[in-house]
Amino acid sequence: MQRTDGYAAIRDYALVGDGRTAALIARDGSIDWLCLPDVDCEAVFSRMLDSERGGSFQLEPTVPYEVERCYQRDSNVLETTFATADGTVRLTDAMTLTDDGRLSPFRELVRKVEGLSGRVPLRWSFEPRFGYGERETTLQRRAGRWFATNGTDALALGLWNAGEPEPLNGLLQAEFEVSEGGAALVELSAASEQPVVLAARGDTERRLERTARFWPEWTGRIEYDGPWRDAVVRSALVLKLLVFAPSGAIVAAPTASLPEWIGGGRNWDYRFTWLRDASWTLDALIRLGLDDEAHAFFWWFMHASRITQPRLQILYKVDGSTHTKEHDLENLAGYRGSKPVRVGNGAADQVQLDVYGTVLESIWLYVQDVGHLDGETGRDVAKIADYVAEHWKQPDSGIWEVRKKTTHFTQSKALCWVGLERACSLAERGVIPDRSERWRESADEIRRFVDAKGWDDELGSYVRAPDMPELDASLLTLAILSYDQPESDRLRGTVAAIERELRTGPYVYRYRGEDGVGGDEGAFLTCSFWLADTFARQGRLDEARSLMDELVGLANDVGLFSEEIDPASGDFLGNFPQGLTHLALVNAAISIADAEREQAA
Repeated sequence: MQRTDGYAAIRDYALVGDGRTAALIARDGSIDWLCLPDVDCEAVFSRMLDSERGGSFQLEPTVPYEVERCYQRDSNVLETTFATADGTVRLTDAMTLTDDGRLSPFRELVRKVEGLSGRVPLRWSFEPRFGYGERETTLQRRAGRWFATNGTDALALGLWNAGEPEPLNGLLQAEFEVSEGGAALVELSAASEQPVVLAARGDTERRLERTARFWPEWTGRIEYDGPWRDAVVRSALVLKLLVFAPSGAIVAAPTASLPEWIGGGRNWDYRFTWLRDASWTLDALIRLGLDDEAHAFFWWFMHASRITQPRLQILYKVDGSTHTKEHDLENLAGYRGSKPVRVGNGAADQVQLDVYGTVLESIWLYVQDVGHLDGETGRDVAKIADYVAEHWKQPDSGIWEVRKKTTHFTQSKALCWVGLERACSLAERGVIPDRSERWRESADEIRRFVDAKGWDDELGSYVRAPDMPELDASLLTLAILSYDQPESDRLRGTVAAIERELRTGPYVYRYRGEDGVGGDEGAFLTCSFWLADTFARQGRLDEARSLMDELVGLANDVGLFSEEIDPASGDFLGNFPQGLTHLALVNAAISIADAEREQAA
C-alpha cells in the first residue's frame, strides 16, 4: 500500500465500530481515526487529518509484505492478511460489544494476530493524541500496563505475546514475532470520567468471539435476496455502525473534514444526524425488515426535534442537542493539505425547507409499516404541517446547503408539497388532527409554483431554481418521493436533461453552478444511485440494472463507499464511509427488485 506524504488513500480504509464510536483502519494496519468516547467527541487518533501530528495506532510486518483483507462473512469484524517471503499472518480487528453479565471496558478495540504459516516479524506503534492533537498526552506504566492519559480521559493497553514496548518521544512501540499456530493479542481499553476496566486475556477473547457471532446473527434478519445482496448487506452493516446505540441516532459519516476535492476547502464535519436523511433511512430500514432500528431512529428524531418544533433543525448531535457550532482546527494540516479542518457544522443554522417533506414522508412510512403515533405526537405532526403551509414561500439554502444567498430551490418547494400530501394522508387515517383543507390549498399553490417557475421549456426539465435555470441532480427525488408519476413527461424530460448535463458514465454530479464555496468537487455517488432508482421506477429496468452493476463495482475492496468520487482517477473524496451513499444503494437495489416483481405480475 502506497501513502502520499504519509496519507493513505481514502478508499484504503475499512471501518470497525461498537454502536458508540468507530475506527478507520488502513490497509497497512494503521488505525488513523478514532473519536472517544463517542463518535462526535474529539479524536484521539487523527492521522487522517495530519500525518505527522494526528496520532495513530500502527501494526504491520517489519519486512516487505503483500496485503489482502476482508470482513468476516456478514460481519463488521475485519481481517487483514499480511504475506511476507517467510510467512503469513492474519490481523483481526474489532471493537467489541458489551459482554453481558461481566464487567467490561467502557470502549474496547481488540487487535489479534494469528500465525498462518512460517514466521513473521511485526511492529506496533501506539501514538495517541488527545483532542485532535491539541492536548498533551501522558504515558506511564501502572499495574503492569501502559496508560495514556489526559485529564479525565484514559487509554490502557493490554499486551499478550506482543513484545515489550519502550516509550519514545510520546509514543510506545514494540517488535514481536508470530509463528505458524501462534497468536498475539493487543487490547485497547478506553474510559472517560470513570475508572479504566483492565480486562483479562480470556475475557477479551470471549468478547471478540461474541462480537464475531453477533454480526451474522444480526444480518440474518435482512429481507433482501437479490443480485446485489453482498452490497446491500454490507451497506446495512455500515449503517448499523453509524447508529449511536444509546439514542438510536444515525450519523451521516464517522469522520470530519475529509475533502470533497484534494487541496480544496469543501471540508465538513459529518458526525451529526441530518433530519433530511430521515425518509431515506426509514425507507431503507423498513424495506430491509429492520423494524427495531427503524423504530429507534424514528422516535429519536421525533423526540430530538421537539426542542424546536414545529420548526425543524437541519441537524442534531447524537444526544439530540443542537449545539453544533463550527470552528477550524488550526493545528492540523488537513488531509493531504486540505484546509480548513472543520469540526462542528454551520449548516445547522440554515433554513432548508426540503427537510419538512422528508420528515413528514418518514412519519407516513413509519405509520404504514412499523408503529403508531400517540395523540400528543399526532398533534405535533399536524403543527409541523401547519408550519409548512405557512412558510413554504420562504427562500432557503436547499438540500445541498449552499453557503450563499438563499433562493427558491425547486426541489425544496416540491418536497414541501410532498410533506403536505403525506400530512393529508395521515389525517385521512385519523392519525393526526385533520386540517387537510388548508394543507391541500397550500399544496396546490406549491404545485402551481413548481410547475410554472421551476420548469424550463428550453431545457425540457425542472431546474435548480427560477433564478438558476440549470440542472440539479436532487430533482431526481421528485420521482423517488412521488411528487409526480415517475414516468410523466416532465420527469422523463428532467431525467434526460440530468443525464445530458450532469452524467459522465456511471458518475453524476450534483450541479455545475455556484454554491458559495470555492473549489471543485467530485461526482456525488448518492446521485448515481438515485438515477438507478429512478430508472427502475420509470420501468427502464435494463438501464437500472446496468448502472447498478457499474456502481456496485466502484466500492473499495471491502465494499465501502465515500460521499464523492473523482471520475478521472477513481479516488474517493469526502467523508467516509458515507451513510447517504449506502442508503441510496439499498433503496435502489430494492426499487429494482420491486419493479421486476411488478413487471412479472
